[in-house]
Amino acid sequence: MAIADLAGFELDHFVAAVLAEDLGEAGDITSAAVIPADAIFEGLMASRDAITLAGLDIAAAFFRRLDPDVMIELLAADGTHLAAGSPVMRLRGKARAMLTAERSALNIVQHLSGIATLTRTYVDRIAGTGATLLDTRKTLPGLRVLEKYATRMGGATNHRMGLWDAAMIKDNHVAVAGSVGEAVRRARDAGIARIIAEVDTIDQVEPALAAGATHLLLDNMTPAVLRGAVTLVGGRVPTEASGGVTLETIRAIAETGVTYISVGRLTQSAPAADIGLDFRTS
Repeated sequence: MAIADLAGFELDHFVAAVLAEDLGEAGDITSAAVIPADAIFEGLMASRDAITLAGLDIAAAFFRRLDPDVMIELLAADGTHLAAGSPVMRLRGKARAMLTAERSALNIVQHLSGIATLTRTYVDRIAGTGATLLDTRKTLPGLRVLEKYATRMGGATNHRMGLWDAAMIKDNHVAVAGSVGEAVRRARDAGIARIIAEVDTIDQVEPALAAGATHLLLDNMTPAVLRGAVTLVGGRVPTEASGGVTLETIRAIAETGVTYISVGRLTQSAPAADIGLDFRTS
């Protein structure tokens, strides 16, 4: 999937807003004072660690915004696993524009590649189990579409994009409704087709299914309890393990037979990838 195909994301608007935040009213006063207006830079962006790449097209858009004549060669594609030292972009253009766009371009490709890289680590850990890794809504405000794009580049599948595309019955909803079954029934009666019900105990499974849940989120269960829940469900609906999943525990969780495993830290806690950009005068 290309950046241009992301529903709800306007690349030009995003780039303009990010640059406006950085430039303020006065612009890049350092480059304007130090760099001659006719100076030309050549640059090479490269990974410094092994990474899974995401966001390179967005990074390029920052340079194109400030120098429409910039020459850019993309040397890798999003979703590609790269060894340390791999070049990802070569560019040549106006030095002032290159320096002004540099931080914004690096910030986005480092952040999204960090998410994709961590996601790939989790995906690799459960390879061969049949379980699918899901992301969550634990994203930075305003960056959800991009962060969820990055998890896809790392090999995960998107969970809900927001509050609008599925009902998710959680413990607070259950507390107000009186029971998981009643909460699910209310969602079903409201005409919601996709109803995810969070269950904390085995005895909530059957009431949730009987009321019309189409997906069960098995929350904070041990592998032994998860295995029992999966057996009880018997394939009637997809099952999802969630809560406290780490790289150390995810394999055992996947081997219980759950359909999905959701991990909030993919977007909540991923460190930025180490990607650098080195310039030289042309």
